[in-house]
Amino acid sequence: MSVGSSLPSALPSGVPCWVELATVDETASHRFYEGLFGWQYLLSRDPATRTGRYLIGTLEGVPIGGLYQAAPGQASAWMVNISVHNAQAAANWVQRLGGSVTLEPTVLPQRGCIMHGIEPSGAPFVLWQPPPDWAFAAGFPNTFAGADLNTRDGEAADGFFCRLFQYTSLQVGDNRGVDYAEWRLNQEPVLYRYVMGPEYPPQAPPHWMVYFSVDPARGTDATAGHALMLGGTVLVEPYDTPRGRIAILADPAGAVFSVIDHSRVSEGWGRAEVDDPYDD
Repeated sequence: MSVGSSLPSALPSGVPCWVELATVDETASHRFYEGLFGWQYLLSRDPATRTGRYLIGTLEGVPIGGLYQAAPGQASAWMVNISVHNAQAAANWVQRLGGSVTLEPTVLPQRGCIMHGIEPSGAPFVLWQPPPDWAFAAGFPNTFAGADLNTRDGEAADGFFCRLFQYTSLQVGDNRGVDYAEWRLNQEPVLYRYVMGPEYPPQAPPHWMVYFSVDPARGTDATAGHALMLGGTVLVEPYDTPRGRIAILADPAGAVFSVIDHSRVSEGWGRAEVDDPYDD
């Protein structure tokens, strides 16, 4: 398997361009993902993190995501970053569209400019203005496969992101009350939005679910079993969907993510009972 291909350097606005993990246990998380996905890490300096440290995960030398120490009181969580052409202009639009900016645009050495915000349905998000030579491996086994915004207010989330990035929204949920939308850019899916149903407890806040591809030769079930052996947790046992066979996992520090085997698809959406990842 080769991950030599990556997103083009001149990214359009609105495309997932990075994923990163804020963790309460940097060492445990580092070891877990190294064992589960074969990632290797390089240390970088980052003025936006509490410790000034930022680990860049790589696979066959290509960057696949970041890892840094969470701030005091912050839970471990994965976050997708969305590309913008101009972080300052994007921050202005975020506020005009009813969102809030929680981290003003911040320049990172050799890595462009980022900003953090909260969208109107209450979910955090990160926008990144990447440099021209940006590299991000995605769509290969053990790399980023996609992300869902899980929210209570689909209309508010759709309105905000579709106006910010000129997405079109396509309902892809089934006819049994699953409110699941696909956000498209130039007719290509880029992100998904799900309205949390009764499988999520009322206290579960809006959040992103990040997916990583697994090798079909290994499969979702074996990957979930491996996560257990490495000290992780299987929150939702593997189940079939039209997008592929999915399992929802948590790493040893509590960060929730999903793995997906796109070769295993079904015609209907499986119903999975979800343990509350935010239950202390």
